[in-house]
Amino acid sequence: MQTPKRKLGKYSHLKPDPLLTAGKIIELQNKLKKMKKAQPGLILEVKRLALDGDFSENAAYQIAKGRLRGLNQGMLDIENHLKSAIVIAPQKNNTKVQIGSTVEVETGKKQKTFTILGSSETNPLKGIISYNSPIGSALLNKMAGDIVRIELKERQIEYKIIKIY
Repeated sequence: MQTPKRKLGKYSHLKPDPLLTAGKIIELQNKLKKMKKAQPGLILEVKRLALDGDFSENAAYQIAKGRLRGLNQGMLDIENHLKSAIVIAPQKNNTKVQIGSTVEVETGKKQKTFTILGSSETNPLKGIISYNSPIGSALLNKMAGDIVRIELKERQIEYKIIKIY
């Protein structure tokens, strides 16, 4: 029986955003170290299960082999991400919004704070947005006091930049 193959879609194997903070680079390096420590154990498990014989009927072997492949692919992905990484340095110039800036904005009577980083580190619930997002791209290169209008599907939102730090 042949296993079905998934069609490669528009979003399969997208390259990760190379813009990373120093903290994210350290986090990825630590994750890579953990994966490298786990690899020998998985290799031994695959070798042990291979001794049971018939590979086509050996489900435990197939599962172990799949886990090892997944681990190897994950290590390769992280290594490639780290090789292409561009560090987002803390901003010294707080007159314009740049990648790495934290921006305090006002919309209506509410105040919000956004930190603009790369796509790999976004967390909208914590106010960390991508420079590619509609809000992030609209805020880039603006100054304190500027009013930014963002067109969304059904409405338009205005943000007034209060402070950049």
